[in-house]
Amino acid sequence: MALPQQKTDLTEARIAALALPEVAGWSEPARKDALARLRATGLPHRRDEYWRYTRPESLTSPEAEKAAIFDAEEAPLFDGQAQLKIVFVDGVFDAEASDDLELAGIEIERLETAAQSDIHWARGLYGSLETAGQTPVARPLATLNTAYASDGVLIRATGKADRPVSLIYQHRDETADAMLHHVVRIEEGAALTLLENGPGAARFNTVMEVEVADNAAFHHIRIQGRDHERRAATHAFARLGTESVFKSFTLTVNGVMTRNECVIELTGDDAQAHVAGAAVGDGDFHHDDTVFITHDALNCESRQVFKKVLRNGATGVFQGKILVKADAQKTDGYQISQALLLDDDSQFLAKPELEIYADDVACSHGSTTGAIDETALFYLRSRGVPLAEAQDLMVLSFLAEALEEIDDKEIAADLTTRLAAWLARRRS
Repeated sequence: MALPQQKTDLTEARIAALALPEVAGWSEPARKDALARLRATGLPHRRDEYWRYTRPESLTSPEAEKAAIFDAEEAPLFDGQAQLKIVFVDGVFDAEASDDLELAGIEIERLETAAQSDIHWARGLYGSLETAGQTPVARPLATLNTAYASDGVLIRATGKADRPVSLIYQHRDETADAMLHHVVRIEEGAALTLLENGPGAARFNTVMEVEVADNAAFHHIRIQGRDHERRAATHAFARLGTESVFKSFTLTVNGVMTRNECVIELTGDDAQAHVAGAAVGDGDFHHDDTVFITHDALNCESRQVFKKVLRNGATGVFQGKILVKADAQKTDGYQISQALLLDDDSQFLAKPELEIYADDVACSHGSTTGAIDETALFYLRSRGVPLAEAQDLMVLSFLAEALEEIDDKEIAADLTTRLAAWLARRRS
């Protein structure tokens, strides 16, 4: 079926503004395939089913809109953590600011340099999980990334890393338009924690493909940069083996447009996949979490926990699906999406879905939207807590369930402290 002319024109205009990376190595076939798929599906349009609540124009236009650079004036995130730092500035690797890419039990390379070779362990993964994640819902911004991303990191964990790998994204050019593509393989019995933080660019498109082998574990904590005018489209594709663990948490504060997509397939028995997020938005803030989890093995567990606090006309979106295939008996699937609206101008749009073909499962989903509990607020005020501070305490309590999904309690406590400080600054 031919694409509507409007989609064709939009896609070709975006392609014309880009140049394919000059590589002739193992990634080239995947890039050419992605470009062909992109032309066949076209970039997203507001009429597409999973873009009804989010206007994609700022993510698909040929040029990025200008985004002012924000100075946080506070200690860097994860500063107290032992970590291996890898820094990208507007999508370009900064060798001087980065640590040596050496860590016991972990192999780390840059996509830009590794892609020059003919043979590499990432050859079978680059673009493959993204391709699989296009069914049944097309994710063309991820396809665009596979075709055009010029850099990223390739991480292969063969043991249990003694410290996290930290990807730091800095923004210095007000019109920077960056794409990064990361590939992660966690070998059998290995474990890795990956940290991400920073705005990345005025417009930032990232893809992360993660393969977690049997008895392996992958923990991911992402803090999206506070540059308010930034725009971002992120994609995580994961495939889980037997008794493996995948846990991902994202905290978002500020951002004119953010779309986070996560596509997970549980293919090994007794696997666990937890995806959580907390978002706090004020004013011209649009935040979209779109999650698709497929159970295709026995006795697997998945959790989706998403909380959003919105005020002054901010918009939050959640689209989450749990698909349980016929042979995926003993599935335990849980999904909750909730929004706290601090005024009458903000809105939360939710589309929770369950599609179940097995008969021995325990799956649930729920979505709620509401204001602060006036009874609880009165209780705090009756004990001498000022109104604004009482409201902040209620907000932090509301977000706590999502933050509890972080296994590292030190990081969770630090993020709670930073959220409290952000709320206090907004109050003043």
